[in-house]
Parts: sequence; structure tokens; C-alpha cells
Amino acid sequence: MQQDRANTEQLSVELAPLYASGQMNALQQRLEVASGELGGRMMVLDLSGKVQADSFSELNGSRVELPEVLSILVSGKTIDYGVHKTTTGEQTNSVLRFLRPYDQNSEWVGYATSALTTSGITIGVLIFASPIQEMMERLFTLQDQMVFYFLIAAAAALIIALVFSRIITRPIASLTRSIQRMGRGDLSVRVPVRGSGELRKLSETFNTMSEKLEMLDKSRNQFVSNASHELKTPLATMKILLESIIYQPEMDEGLRTEFLTDVNEEINRLNLIISDLLALVSMDSKTLRLNRTTFNFSQLVSDSVERLKPMATKRKQEIKVQLGDRCEMYADFAKLTQVVYNIMDNALKYTPEGGTVRVRLIRSGRDAILTVSDTGPGIPKEDQALIFDRFYRVDKARSRDTGGTGLGLSIVHQMVLMHGGNVSVDSEEGQGSTFTVELPIHQA
Repeated sequence: MQQDRANTEQLSVELAPLYASGQMNALQQRLEVASGELGGRMMVLDLSGKVQADSFSELNGSRVELPEVLSILVSGKTIDYGVHKTTTGEQTNSVLRFLRPYDQNSEWVGYATSALTTSGITIGVLIFASPIQEMMERLFTLQDQMVFYFLIAAAAALIIALVFSRIITRPIASLTRSIQRMGRGDLSVRVPVRGSGELRKLSETFNTMSEKLEMLDKSRNQFVSNASHELKTPLATMKILLESIIYQPEMDEGLRTEFLTDVNEEINRLNLIISDLLALVSMDSKTLRLNRTTFNFSQLVSDSVERLKPMATKRKQEIKVQLGDRCEMYADFAKLTQVVYNIMDNALKYTPEGGTVRVRLIRSGRDAILTVSDTGPGIPKEDQALIFDRFYRVDKARSRDTGGTGLGLSIVHQMVLMHGGNVSVDSEEGQGSTFTVELPIHQA
């Protein structure tokens, strides 16, 4: 196509003087030679579109109305090119006559037109018509192949997209189903961890969350069960005692007083349980705040020892105290008092008569370290990880006999954590137990 345009433009420069000077014989001869060389039909048209010279000498005087001719005569172009199909239509006969010497059956013709000019003025149009059937067939074949390849590529891309979509969406769908099951209350659900990257991380995070929720749910159920049991026990005891008083109006005065005293002790026990539960609820809901003041931690430990000495004396126990530093603390005095008292009280309750409880306070760097050791029966290894759980008791029967609720150490743990500290236990069966509380010393 580009070559046809170039040849036509070059030939128009050569033929323009012949046409302008009226040398029609020379013009005709040159058209016939060029037609044979280029393998097409050449014609010269005047400004009205009539054929003035035809390389085949057949269309002289005929009018040619092609867009490529009009673009020269009307639009002012100097060169143009177009492709036309020679099937049924307005120009079928003339076009077929253009091609008859070369390709009787060709359906496609290429038209290159160029202006014949002299002194910059257009005086006519040169047309070069060439059959391009073979080229068009190759183009159509290429087009069909491209469409075929496109359809194959599109089908392959669709299949690959479906496969990858299935691979990608499968874990998401599994996760969605698991979330729906969890929403219906099934906290035991887990999703399979597959693949890598973000989806794997998402699955692992979901499973971790699910495990924690399940653990929290079990802990909550256990907590409710234990709390109900702890509250039910004193209530049942009081009911029996009160019914005995009601249905025995002639009861001995001393026995009645003893029963009422037992009822009063059970009420105190209920108050203690409820107070501990409320304290834990406040800590869980983050509504409990620290009221920090500056105080002497060693004096707090000494005061707690003095409060517990009557209990120790009654049980013929000895409390040995070693205070290595004053440990000026900036903390919540009331809450640390409860921490120290609960740990010492727990040690005395589990130490047999005639035993010894050792209390030691030292300063290590920016921390105050309190250790409370007893000579009790010790705690089995399997129970040490659970010792700070709510209502947990190593020896449930003995704990109730000594008045414990199973909440003291849990409260200690929560209050120490609120201060940014740590509490731990070291124990062996038959060798006693040692509780260690580490608290940061924050100066005001």
C-alpha cells in the first residue's frame, strides 16, 4: 500500500507536464508502460472526474466517482489511498473492468490517487488501481487466526481464572462458614491452615482467636459454676440451721445461740465471696483504678504480719520476717495491702500447726521483691500453672474447712498485674511453697 502510494505520487510528478501541455499520446504511452511495470491499471482524470487517459484505453470519457478521487478534487488532498470490495454494488462493473486484464475473479482493489499539479495548482488526478486479493486473503486469514487464538487464550484465561479463583476463595469460603458457625455459638470451630502469605496468616489468626474465645467461654462457664457452688454452700448451710431453729421452738438457748453464730459466719462468708467477685469483675471490666500514693512498703508488710499474728499464735505457728529495704513505693496502698495479706493468709492456712512462715522483702534494682515461704504440703507440678485461676483449689475440702473461697490468689495476680508486676510460685510436694511478688518501685 505504501509502495503504491509512493509510485503513484512519483509518477504524477512525471505525467503532470505531459497532461498540462496536452501531449496525450505521450501520456498514454507512459501510462501503458507504468501499468505494465506496476501490475495495475492507470488513468488520468480531469477536474470533473472524467477519464482523459486509460492505460487499457477502455474508459476514456467515463466518470469515476471514488472517495479517493473526491478527496483530491474537493478536499484538497495531494495523495490518498483506499481499498474497495468489488462485489455487487454501484461500482461493480467499472471496477471489474479495471481488473479484467490481471485478475478476473479478484474481489478487492486498492486505489492510490495523486494530484496532477503545475505551479501549485491541481489540474487533474492520477489513479493507480491494483488487485490486492491475495493480500486481503492473507489479512483475513490472519484475522481469523487471531480471533481463533484470542478465543483459545480467552478460554484458557477463563479456566485459569476459575481455578485460581477457586483456590483463592476456598479458604475464604471456609473461613466464612466457620465464622457463621461461631456466630451460632460453636466456638470449637477451626479452619484448615493452607497455602502461604496473607490467607495463611488469616487462618492462623482466626484459629488463635477461636481457641482463646473457646477458652474464655469455658472459663466463664467454669467461673459461673464455681461461683454458684460457692454461693450455694453457705446458703444451704444457713437454710438447715434456720429450719432447725424454726421447727424446734423448744431448742436449748445455748444451741440456738450456736446455730445463730454459725448463720452469722456463713453470712460473713457470703459477703467475702461477693466482695471478691465484685473486685474481680471490676478488674476485668477495667473500671478499677489505682489510687497511687507514696508509702513505705516494708511498713505495710510489718503491719500485715501483726494482723495475722493472732491466727499464727492460735495455731502455734511462727512468722519470721526479714526486711532488707524500706522500699518506698508509689502505688495503691489498699490494693497492695490486700496482696500481701492474701499471700500471708494463704501461707498460714496451708501450714500445719507448729510450722513456720518466712516473709522476706528486698530491693533489686528498680523492683521490690517480696517472698512468702511456708512449710505446708506443697503444690503438685500439674497444679502450679492453675494456682492463680479463680476458685481453683489444690485441696478443695481443706480449703473450705479453712474458709478459703479460691479467689484470693486470683485477686493477688490481677492486682499485681495492674501495678505492672509479676507473681509466681515455686513448690514441691512435701517441701512447702514459696510465692514471689515482684513490683516496680515507681517514685512519685
